[in-house]
Amino acid sequence: MATSALATLSATAATAAGKRLLLSRPTTSLAFTSRRLAAAGPLRTRGFLGAPIRAAASSASAPAAAKTIAVGDRLPDATLSYFDSPDGELKTVTVRDLTAGKKVVLFAVPGAFTPTCTQKHLPGFVAKAGELRAKGVDAVACVSVNDAFVMRAWKESLGVGDEVLLLSDGNGELARAMGVELDLSDKPVGLGVRSRRYALLAEDGVVKVLNLEEGGAFTNSSAEDMLKAL
Repeated sequence: MATSALATLSATAATAAGKRLLLSRPTTSLAFTSRRLAAAGPLRTRGFLGAPIRAAASSASAPAAAKTIAVGDRLPDATLSYFDSPDGELKTVTVRDLTAGKKVVLFAVPGAFTPTCTQKHLPGFVAKAGELRAKGVDAVACVSVNDAFVMRAWKESLGVGDEVLLLSDGNGELARAMGVELDLSDKPVGLGVRSRRYALLAEDGVVKVLNLEEGGAFTNSSAEDMLKAL
């Protein structure tokens, strides 16, 4: 009887061991691993969060630089801003409206408050504005890649009245469209991308005289140079 019970117990233990052996097979684990590998496979050709990886060559290239403005060209249109003297309100004017049906002297400086622009270029046009108007010029305007607040502060610091209109090309829209951008990013003062220095006469929006400097040089774009060209 004891022998029979022992045999029964051994059989039960063997059955249980067999079940444990079956349960310990790696079928479930392998299936899970297989699913992980299947999901991981596509990630080799996709970026973070599944975004497709784009080859460097497929990235958008920088837009081509605009052709540099020349005599006979029509000025590109752009919106410039300024603070009106009487009421102090921020206003805008397009190049088209500024020059339509008029003779306008437009000169550009690399930066407000910079030495040559502050000591020579702008003061020269302020001093000669009357002579320019006597030669048929309807308006004299200075443009710079500075915001309108800086241009207003510059104007006030020099005591400029209505002789010269100071215009902000804050985003460099006009400089870029004219092909006269000047990259000063490598300079320690951190000016970034500005405009080459120039002075031009536009009649009804068409360039008749253009004195374009190399970079920020000041050799042929003064008010005196413009008077000689008229």
